[in-house]
Amino acid sequence: MTDAPHSAPEHTPSEALAMLLEGNERFASGEPAHPRQDVDRRTMLSTGQAPFAVILGCSDSRVPVELLFDQGFGDIFVVRNAGHVLGLSTQASVEFAVAQLGVQVVLVMGHESCGAVAATVSYIETGAELPGQMPVLVREVRPHLDEAHPAGDAVEAHVLGTLSDLLERSDLVRDARASGDVVVAGGVYALADGRVRLVTQH
Repeated sequence: MTDAPHSAPEHTPSEALAMLLEGNERFASGEPAHPRQDVDRRTMLSTGQAPFAVILGCSDSRVPVELLFDQGFGDIFVVRNAGHVLGLSTQASVEFAVAQLGVQVVLVMGHESCGAVAATVSYIETGAELPGQMPVLVREVRPHLDEAHPAGDAVEAHVLGTLSDLLERSDLVRDARASGDVVVAGGVYALADGRVRLVTQH
């Protein structure tokens, strides 16, 4: 990864978040602009990057982050794993985007029909375990769910829990938010509708 020198941002953090949501609306409406995806843009970024947002999302193949926000090369620093769980390397990746790349938006994004969340609900309800190392996903998701009614708003609850964990564990992200350098938000992506619904904004 190559980072670019910090320069004065072109937009406020709130404006940067609005840019993401405007791009998502273009995508969901079937009118994407496909910005900054040409050869010149690709060549320009060969020596550095200065994305305006970092998105922690799920690896699900139905949730291609740059596409659903209608963004181009160098716009979004994307961190993805199954269930958008917050391990050390995930946290470090988000912190890299905040501290080294100067992003203005930190977005934790879940999505409908998330397999990791569904597996956690199933484990709480039936005790059914996943094979291999996959139980780590359940261990990370479970604290965010209601043990009595785990299926209720489970994806949103996990997004909010992940966001809370990030702010609790990361001095870098918490300080950047407190100083007004970044806006921190959570969202849920609707698979059929194509829209990202914000569930919280700090």
